[in-house]
This record gives sequence, C-alpha cells and structure tokens, in this order.
Amino acid sequence: IDERIIKEITDTLLSGWLTTGKKTKLFEEKIKNYTGCQSVLCVSSATEGLELVLRWFGVGSGDEVILPAYTYAATANVIIHCGATPVFVDVNRDDFNISIESIKNAITDKTKVIIPVDMGGLPCDYKEILNLTFEKKGIFRSENEVQKKFKRILVLSDAAHSFGAKYSGMQTGVLGDITVFSFQVFKNITTAEGGAICFDVPNFDNNELYKHFSVFSLQGQTKNAFQKSNTGNWRYDIVDAGYKCNMNDVCASIGLAAFDYYEGETLAKRKRIFDIYKENLSGLEWAEVPIYETKNKKSSYHIFLFRIKNITEKQRDLIINELFNRGVLTNVHFVPVPMFTYYKNHLGYDIKNYPVSYDNYSREITLPVYCDLQDEQINEIISELKWAYQKWGQKY
Repeated sequence: IDERIIKEITDTLLSGWLTTGKKTKLFEEKIKNYTGCQSVLCVSSATEGLELVLRWFGVGSGDEVILPAYTYAATANVIIHCGATPVFVDVNRDDFNISIESIKNAITDKTKVIIPVDMGGLPCDYKEILNLTFEKKGIFRSENEVQKKFKRILVLSDAAHSFGAKYSGMQTGVLGDITVFSFQVFKNITTAEGGAICFDVPNFDNNELYKHFSVFSLQGQTKNAFQKSNTGNWRYDIVDAGYKCNMNDVCASIGLAAFDYYEGETLAKRKRIFDIYKENLSGLEWAEVPIYETKNKKSSYHIFLFRIKNITEKQRDLIINELFNRGVLTNVHFVPVPMFTYYKNHLGYDIKNYPVSYDNYSREITLPVYCDLQDEQINEIISELKWAYQKWGQKY
C-alpha cells in the first residue's frame, strides 16, 4: 500500500460517496479492457461471484459440479451452498492443475458445471476442457431456460490466482465461459476484499448478463444507491430474491490505483523473484521447481509452489517449522478439500481417491513472493531452505 493507493482512497473518502458508484464502474471498465471480455461485474468476493454464477445457471439438488481436489475450500463450499454435489477429481502431477483425463472420467448426465482452478497463477488446459463440454453435449440435461439456451456444461473458471496470466496469447478472463477473479488481500491486485465476474458467454448478450447480475448481487433491487441519488429517481423494484455482494467504491479505489502499475511493476517484480528461485533451486537434486511458463502459458506469478522430492508430510512440516524458527515464514497451498473434517467425515470424501493431489500437497512449501522482497532476503530464504532440508529432509 503506497502513496498512489492512499491518494486514490483519500479522493474517494473526500468525495462523500463510499458505496458502489463511479470508482467501481471505472474499475470494471479497466478489467474489461485489460482482459478483453464482454462485460465485468465487481463483487464483494470471488466466493460470492462463483455462487452467483452457479445459481444463475440453475445448479441445485441432484446436479454435479466437477472441480479439482487440490483447491481452496471456497471452490467447493459454493457448490454445497447451492445444494449440488461436488465431484472432486485429481490434478496433474507436474503443474497442480485439474487433470483432463480425470474430468473426462467424471462427466455424467448430472454434470452441469466444470470449475477449473488456475493454481498458483498458471492457467489450466482450457482448450481441452471446452472441447470436452462440446463432446459431451449429447448427455447434457437442460433443466431450465438458461441451460436450454446454453446447451452444454458450463466452464466456470476459478481464476482467483491468475489475474494477468495468459493462455495461447489470451488473457485470463476470456478462457472459460465465465471467469471469476479474486482481489482479496493476499492476491496480486487487492481491493482489501473483493472479486470480479468476467462474462464471455456464447449465445447470450453479455451486457444484459451484466445488468441481470448487477440486480442479482444487490438484493434483486433494480436500482443501486448511486442511480437512486438522481433527482426524482428514488423509486425501485425488487424483481428477485437476490444477494448482497456488491463492491463498494472504497475497495474499488485500492484496485484502481494498483491496476495502473500492475503490468509494468507488479508482474515484472514477481516474475523476477520466481526466476531467482528457479535459477538457484532447479539444480538441486532434491528440489522440484514449479512450472510457471510453457510454450502457450504464462503465469501471473502468484504462488511459488515449491516441492521437495521423496519426503513425507511429517518431514515437510518439520522443514516449515525449522524455517519459521530461523525467521523465514512459509506456507502450504493448499490442503486438498477432501482432507477437511466437513468433507471427510460429514460427506464421506476420501483423499486416497486423489493420490496425486495428496502427493503434491504432502511435499509442497510455498516460498515468499511479494514486491518488496529484496535480493538479500531471497538469498537468505534459499540458504535457510537448504539448511532446513539438510536437517530434516532425510529423516523419518
């Protein structure tokens, strides 16, 4: 949070308008132009964005939604909220992203949506995923007017990590049918809390979708406070039992300021940190450096998903504790959802059915990546990581 952001927030505070207004709309336009999608609605969180889309598509009891076992719980929770069944599938061993073969084996006539998750900022194999939905059109059961118009499984991209990433030269935001971004406090661009829904839906007027979701995200109310503030324009209607998850102008201000230097500064700095880690760690026989660039993919450099070869979950935890004791704070992204008490004990999921997800998780340590990280600190992190591995990596 630097002076550019403070100045933008102050401007909003002094304007006297704090809730959804001009700043939010400007932020939406910037995202739309950056990604190339048809329309964008900013919301209070990516979680709410995902749920709004599922409910618009009519996902409910008896329906199935395919998602990777290796993701944050929010991706699965929204499916539960809608009364549908999460169908977890395994991920790729090399890049943490959802396995195409596993998706193919999981599709049934109950499947309504696939939610690929761009883990760490690297886009999933969207061309192959979309191709699967066209191949399976024959078994898709349309149960409402939206589904009848769409005619196939919806690809809802959970791009919480991948704002600014690219796939085949295209920005995230246009890779699935609908894309949801997160601007929560830990993301590359933050609005403190917030998210955005990017619409690029075939067979639909995406501007009309924007209008529909604007109402749906504000209690089903036909006018927001900014629209009602015009003289004689107070009267409104409630046309749906909607939700309350609009973004406000204070949050949008943070995103607006950060957006202006995102491509030139933020992404460049994060990539440089990734590159230094790769240069110093890839030659070690016990180190497994994440994939963050391929022939047709470019990451947003959000999370450095580092793995150590041939260690156990217990060893990984000992290494993390050793690093903490030596002044290096690391993390794990993520515990696979089927391992959590609610999903394991109450819903009966078993991590043994997702062996790659568990293996990746058990050996993963997220190394620090943030724009103010200095070369001296990066070198210290690498040095302490080597020390911790030597102490605990070959025991137990």
